Amino acid sequence: MFMNATIGIEKDFDLTEIINGEEVMTPSPFRKHQRIAVKIFRQLDRFVEQKKLGFVYFSPLDVIFEEGENRLQPDIFFVRNENEGIEQDWIRGVPDMVCEIISPGTLNRDIYIKKEIYERYGVPEYWVIFPDFMAIEILTLESGKYMRYSFAEVEGMVASKVIGGLQVNVKDIFE
Repeated sequence: MFMNATIGIEKDFDLTEIINGEEVMTPSPFRKHQRIAVKIFRQLDRFVEQKKLGFVYFSPLDVIFEEGENRLQPDIFFVRNENEGIEQDWIRGVPDMVCEIISPGTLNRDIYIKKEIYERYGVPEYWVIFPDFMAIEILTLESGKYMRYSFAEVEGMVASKVIGGLQVNVKDIFE
């Protein structure tokens, strides 16, 4: 947390994550990353709100899987109505879907380290967005391991298993 020394107000904006017990400062994303995040968020949020399924969030907002051990900030994530009890000061528990947008310098962290953490804590669905390839991969848990559920590159649709009925055209995200 940052403290404003002049008036003593705490601000809740912090890009620090705790990954496997180690503090990691994430740089702010580039414009391209944010543009993609906004497009995905808009589609997810519109669909989830129309169907009254839950709530879609975007970074920075801490998802605390285990205090002091794993506190991550997925780019976008979804919490079903049935799981709203995890929505507290931050998110304290397991979201139903998380999404990471791969940026320069985050490939290893996002597709290996964070994937393993999301898998370990049982996040049902993990979206990985590859801007350089105009690709979206959706992984779902099958017997405790992530398996590819849906994939599209350059053109085509991806479908969510967790957010039933949701389909996203990759062209709408990357154009």
